[in-house]
Amino acid sequence: MNTIGNYAPDFELPGIDQKVYHLGNYLRGFEAIAVVFMSDTTEVNQYLECLKQLQTDFGGQKFTVIGIDPNYSVEPIAENIKAMQKYAQAKKLNFPYLRDSNQDVAKAFKTKVLPTVYLLDSEAVIRYQGKIDDGAESGQNHHYLRNSVMAMLAGERIERNYVDPVGTDINWRPQ
Repeated sequence: MNTIGNYAPDFELPGIDQKVYHLGNYLRGFEAIAVVFMSDTTEVNQYLECLKQLQTDFGGQKFTVIGIDPNYSVEPIAENIKAMQKYAQAKKLNFPYLRDSNQDVAKAFKTKVLPTVYLLDSEAVIRYQGKIDDGAESGQNHHYLRNSVMAMLAGERIERNYVDPVGTDINWRPQ
């Protein structure tokens, strides 16, 4: 579902570093925020180096990546956070990694698959939605997110603002 031009839903979620992250606080300090719904899956893992490199390359230019794990788990949230901490350490994540244990944020963003990225401007308007890139799927590597971040930070129009995300379905809480 394409949500380009809509306001992103506000959220307040716990991070693996024991801090609580509020989107509103990020809007004051960043011009571009990549909210990436992700978890420890093969589909996500193939993009981690790209996400970490984006954070490294643009982190000093009022840009940040925020990872959010929305997958349902029967384990208590403290156990989920511990598993996420181990994952983040093993993968050397250089951006905040948050837990959406009740899945309200994923539902509000209308996210269906992992990974899906939403690039927000400083007003919380969604300017890009979809895939990070297509390097793992083809000989050509279209850097959708990187190109969108560069355009936003340069004050230019994003050429391709929606690319259908491909990945693993979110593990939703049983009804």
